[in-house]
Amino acid sequence: MAEVAEKVEVIRSDALRGIPHGFLGRRGGVSRGLVAGLNVGLGAEDEEQAVVENRRRAVDAVLPGAALATVYQVHSADAVPVTAPWPQDERPRADAMATDRPGILLGIVTADCAPVLFADREAGVIGAAHAGWRGAHGGILEATLAEMEALGARRERIAAAIGPAIAQASYEVAQGFRDQFEPADDRFFAPGRPGRWQFDLEGYAAARLESAGVGHVDRLGLDTYAAEERFFSFRRATHRGEPTYGRQFSLIGLPADPAQ
Repeated sequence: MAEVAEKVEVIRSDALRGIPHGFLGRRGGVSRGLVAGLNVGLGAEDEEQAVVENRRRAVDAVLPGAALATVYQVHSADAVPVTAPWPQDERPRADAMATDRPGILLGIVTADCAPVLFADREAGVIGAAHAGWRGAHGGILEATLAEMEALGARRERIAAAIGPAIAQASYEVAQGFRDQFEPADDRFFAPGRPGRWQFDLEGYAAARLESAGVGHVDRLGLDTYAAEERFFSFRRATHRGEPTYGRQFSLIGLPADPAQ
């Protein structure tokens, strides 16, 4: 009997209802070994053919026929507008994108950092951001909003959804990490082991979005570290001493055909 392929899992946000989007995990891919499943990371020591096939499956699961646009993510506070996907070796070094072009699917790669998808339905403008602690602290979410506004969006109309990321219970940090934040951010740190704290990345990102005037923020509350069967996790792989780790996609697009 032929093996039945597992279906790609697409997690959606009610805040983005009606906009083609999805937070994907590791289910439904062809990669094997430590990165088994839907690994879409080109730097994960995976077979290139497997990553290409996984990316094709991811696009088909969210917006079939769309052109996938990605950036070379560097934990920066830089956001860029997208008019067409870049060739793989010409991608800008940035951590967020915005577009008003139908038929383009914005793709963010994560493995514990918070993926954030944005949409202003009225303006027909979308965005996607890779918000690790460094990017969120540096202003990547606000930079995404600025790029969307340049295309006609208004932040009070924007809905933003925060997808699967490492949760506070799984995110232990040292005192030196905490010292980089403002006293007003103390609420995002819970006491942990002696000299250690538990950081709420999702809560911190949500607060930044709310402070920036985003109309609606949806927190999915999904922990990449704890849910091994659903998500890849850099920190989980590091704690286990594994030599590599998979990456998952978060995707949002505007259909070329409004009827889609």
